[in-house]
Amino acid sequence: MAPHDRSFPRALPAALLAVLLLAGCSGPGGAEGSGGGGAAGDAAADRPTATAPAPASPLPASAVTPEGTLLVADFGADTVTFVHPARGALASVQVGTAPYALAVGGDGRAWVATAEGIAVVDTRTRVRLARIPYRTGSGPVDRGEYRGGGMGIALSPDGKRAYVGVNVPGGNGVLEVVDTGTWEVTATVPVGRRPFDVDVSRDGSEVYVTGHDSFDVTVVPAGTLRPRRIEVAPYGTEGGLGSWLKPHYAVVRPADGMLLLPFEGERLAVVDPRSGRTSVEAMTADTHQHGAALTPDGRLLVVGTGAVDGDGRGPSLTVRAPDGTERVLPLRGPHEDVAVSRDGRTAYVTGGYTRDGFWDGITVVDLASGAMRRLGAGARPLGIAVL
Repeated sequence: MAPHDRSFPRALPAALLAVLLLAGCSGPGGAEGSGGGGAAGDAAADRPTATAPAPASPLPASAVTPEGTLLVADFGADTVTFVHPARGALASVQVGTAPYALAVGGDGRAWVATAEGIAVVDTRTRVRLARIPYRTGSGPVDRGEYRGGGMGIALSPDGKRAYVGVNVPGGNGVLEVVDTGTWEVTATVPVGRRPFDVDVSRDGSEVYVTGHDSFDVTVVPAGTLRPRRIEVAPYGTEGGLGSWLKPHYAVVRPADGMLLLPFEGERLAVVDPRSGRTSVEAMTADTHQHGAALTPDGRLLVVGTGAVDGDGRGPSLTVRAPDGTERVLPLRGPHEDVAVSRDGRTAYVTGGYTRDGFWDGITVVDLASGAMRRLGAGARPLGIAVL
């Protein structure tokens, strides 16, 4: 793996819950240090169709899942799990092999990127409605850190399109565009290697795909679907596939549309998707970083997974204010991704992690006091959303 460069300067200036009865049955990732493997598949000539509706864990007609419930993608199982933020796991729904990430629309439907297709789940009634096969061949359906199939996923602001990054082991990835009304893959777009994350501009005009193993973000205009690559490599690309110093997750800053990509708790890459220019700001956590999210008031939350080469600090959650000042809250063990409550007071950090050291739960963080508690939830949970 490539060594860390420590020369960069450091200094820079309860949701409504359970009024309704919750019923139902009870119940990674990062390619650091490796290029993965397997053969790249070609796009199928014919268009696969979605599976028939497949109910699982339905609620009684008299009850629906309340607001504030958490939904996690169980990378260690074939399910998504509904989680009460105080009591823990409530129910699980079968979605497909090794689900990685999910996105939830205003209509209450969750779109889940699994190894074998995009599952559509009605979160209000906890029923899987369909599983849409990918048009892109990505090898045998498999599990584990380097598996092929869906990784990052996002919805357009109007909810009419789902965008999923499909990993093709041994080759470049593909962005698949899904019509959420017809459940059909309508287009495929070439993107970088191992598309960890997918984000959409606030106006829906552009899609941003973070290519982990290609050190880049691919900008895809929603109208033309003509991709444009921006290299994002504040440490350089010399380590290639074996480097740890790669991009993982991004967020879109609402104020100006800039992309924020954290690296190693040392550098924050601020990418202008229009010009392709990248500036770098200092960070202070000194830890390998994965998941990221923004609070309603503009604070950046970043999950630190721990030191990767013996030189650095342990797992943490960075809380970065818009002016660049940071609080670094230590976490017990590696985590992967983070979501924020609607009021911005609480962070939910998934313990799944894409490498060794994961655990089956969520760390709940009070962002005002820094107080934390552990909540058992799901099976190696990676992606998370607050319903």
